[in-house]
Amino acid sequence: MTEPTNTRRELGVIADHAKVIVVGQLATMAYGVTDAVVAGRYSDEALATLAVASSIFISIYVSLMSVMQALMPIYSELHGAKKPLELGSAFRQSAYLAMALMLLGMVVMMHSGFLLALFGVPEKLREGAQQYLSILGWALIPAMAFRMFGALNQSLGAPRVVMQLQLASLALKIPLTIWFVFGGAGLPAMGVVGCAWASFAVNCSLLLAAFVSLKKLELYKPLALFSRFEAPDWQRLKTYALLGVPAGLASMVEVTSYALMGLLVARMSIVATASHQIAASVAAVLFMMPLSLSIASSARVSYWMGAGHAAQAGALARAAVKLTVGVALTASIAMTWLAVPIAHLYSNSPEVSKLGAGLLLFVALYHVADAWQTIGCFLLRSWRITVMPLAVYGFTLWGLGLSGGYVLAYQGLGSISAWQQPAAFWLMGFVALCLAASAFQWRIWKLTR
Repeated sequence: MTEPTNTRRELGVIADHAKVIVVGQLATMAYGVTDAVVAGRYSDEALATLAVASSIFISIYVSLMSVMQALMPIYSELHGAKKPLELGSAFRQSAYLAMALMLLGMVVMMHSGFLLALFGVPEKLREGAQQYLSILGWALIPAMAFRMFGALNQSLGAPRVVMQLQLASLALKIPLTIWFVFGGAGLPAMGVVGCAWASFAVNCSLLLAAFVSLKKLELYKPLALFSRFEAPDWQRLKTYALLGVPAGLASMVEVTSYALMGLLVARMSIVATASHQIAASVAAVLFMMPLSLSIASSARVSYWMGAGHAAQAGALARAAVKLTVGVALTASIAMTWLAVPIAHLYSNSPEVSKLGAGLLLFVALYHVADAWQTIGCFLLRSWRITVMPLAVYGFTLWGLGLSGGYVLAYQGLGSISAWQQPAAFWLMGFVALCLAASAFQWRIWKLTR
């Protein structure tokens, strides 16, 4: 049995792992930033189209990926219990669940017209958005498979392999996006659709690199991943689904409450939509640090639970919450000082950059609350609690955040007239996230006191 260590040392392990994870996550997020910057330089309409299409893609992708990510505590417990062959078997079985999710995601993305119409997206943005999503429907296959590879590495406490591949892929993504969007060397300009083709090419290269790594590196040899290929174990898959599906639905509620803001803001104007995309892009980048800390914390807490040290796991969970919120607060303070230059980086339009800079002040508040609730949600997964976050998210994020933002933006609240600005959604989202975080913190306290 692995002997426990002090909490301060364990926080150091989490911080080290999180730093590696966040570099890789930022490299991946740089795909979206690259798309936003390049599309914004191409035209305001291209940036607005990207805002709409990426809202749908993110909602689908994150929801499906979260089902698989929720299985990471299982991998981590088996790693902590020193059962590598069982971990290899668990990974192979989870691949069956992943394949079903990939098929579901492809069907929705390739028939996205009804979603665009449902949310009242302007006609001139729909064609480009549909083409973008159809291409990314195929890209979902390698993207989901690589995320499985990432979850395995995180459970093993070895995220560096993933980070290296993600950094290398960014060097491919940037020039491909510029080339496909603006054209050149015999290739016609494709506009925003070029962003999708570049993402497809990069995700295919990542999947190939992950497969080679699993076959060649010594790290994975004890797992015997390719020693046999079992038929689906339906009882085990049912267990995985009961754990992962509520987590995926919770993430769907979370990300749609965030991503659907873009579709609802699209009813205002192209300037409002483009400026909202700036705020959404920056918020997504900032989110990578608390997300990375949450992933690393969940993996380490689950590791100690698998090793038979529940008290160590509980103390580490409480300390991880404080660390994550503190880092988020520091980042938000820094961003408020840099709001104007950040907005100018995204757009040449004075109107878009001015409105975008103002929105970033609301993003600063949103980010702290988002970090607080994220670490709570991930830690609860270590105790196999995934239904409770789903219920909390449904009430707070959809019921208060998204619906409340719509009312404040378009109808007004009591004596407050309709804002007609994207800021209404960010403010109500902040309030909703604070309530969700408080509920998660209370549950963690009950589990670990």
